[in-house]
Amino acid sequence: MTDINRKIVHRLQTAHERKEPIEFIRHHYTLDEPTAYTIQEQFIQKKRESTLECISGYKISMTSPDTQAYANTDEPAYGTFTEGNLVQSQDTVSLDTLFDPLIETELVFILTDDLSMSATEDEILFKSKVAAGLEIPDSRYKDWFPNFTLEDLLCDNGAAGLVVISDAVVPPSFEQLGDIHMALYHQDEKIGEGISSNVLDNPASSVAWLSGKLKSHGKSLKKGMIIASGTFIPPLRVKEGTYQATFTGIGDVSVTFSR
Repeated sequence: MTDINRKIVHRLQTAHERKEPIEFIRHHYTLDEPTAYTIQEQFIQKKRESTLECISGYKISMTSPDTQAYANTDEPAYGTFTEGNLVQSQDTVSLDTLFDPLIETELVFILTDDLSMSATEDEILFKSKVAAGLEIPDSRYKDWFPNFTLEDLLCDNGAAGLVVISDAVVPPSFEQLGDIHMALYHQDEKIGEGISSNVLDNPASSVAWLSGKLKSHGKSLKKGMIIASGTFIPPLRVKEGTYQATFTGIGDVSVTFSR
């Protein structure tokens, strides 16, 4: 680990442990994408050393032109989940444990077998189940959304916060998976709706992108891992209360936020 990487990881780890947000990394260092992904990996390693948690999967961000525009990029990005990031549907989460969370509606893939490197959509559907999910992006930066750069986001583990997962089902066909309709409610009031084609045209294609990107980093997707495949709608700021999302043919997922 270089001295600069060590300093950045220390900043992020300290912010995470003390729940005290920090300034963007770009205000202190100029980084490129490969270096930022390396820092993410080192940050996760430090987190695992302190929590003894295993890597449980990945999140995929910026899977549409609108969300890619936030970071001035033309491809998605990923972050890494450990066991502490996973929440079951209908659970309650204290907002005091988070920094400045958002909420996104996503299909979550749960792998039933190891994937080959650069897995195809057909292989992904054959070796996975899917579940209704709510991702809760959260970042250790001050006033982070939508003011981050790509490198800021990658260093901070892709703003991985929590992912809420419902019961998994056998995935539909590739064509059907690209036409899943979603409605999001807060306190029983509809606040958003979207379609799965907003996620790289098909959420399975998003997971295929992740498989290829991980290959370039010498990694692969393993049995039991979960993948939050990308949001159907632009992210919304979290408020107190209960959120519920319904996905046609897949199921429902809910989470309650309290103080």
